[in-house]
Amino acid sequence: MDTTTTLWILVIASILATYLWRFLGTLFSRRINPDGALFQWVTCVSYCMLAGLISRMILAPVGNLAEVPLWIRLVGVVVGLAVFFIAGRIMLIAVGSGLAVFIGLAAVLNI
Repeated sequence: MDTTTTLWILVIASILATYLWRFLGTLFSRRINPDGALFQWVTCVSYCMLAGLISRMILAPVGNLAEVPLWIRLVGVVVGLAVFFIAGRIMLIAVGSGLAVFIGLAAVLNI
């Protein structure tokens, strides 16, 4: 089998795997109670994972992030937390705003 065929097989397999889980999620979403214990547990785990990743990026950065001063990383986190509570606990807006401040400060300071 040549390289092109192998790549097409991998792409198609990836697409099928992705859309299979999306289809099953749509199928079972009607049966999930968003106020139930399982859904609340999943929400807590996802918040904990995000908090752990952010803590690691602040306290023990690796690669290019280690070259960015601590104060810039902390300003991004503080802005993100403030936006999280101001915007009604919407995680996507909070992470996006914190990231935008982080990237903006790093760009302005040529880091």
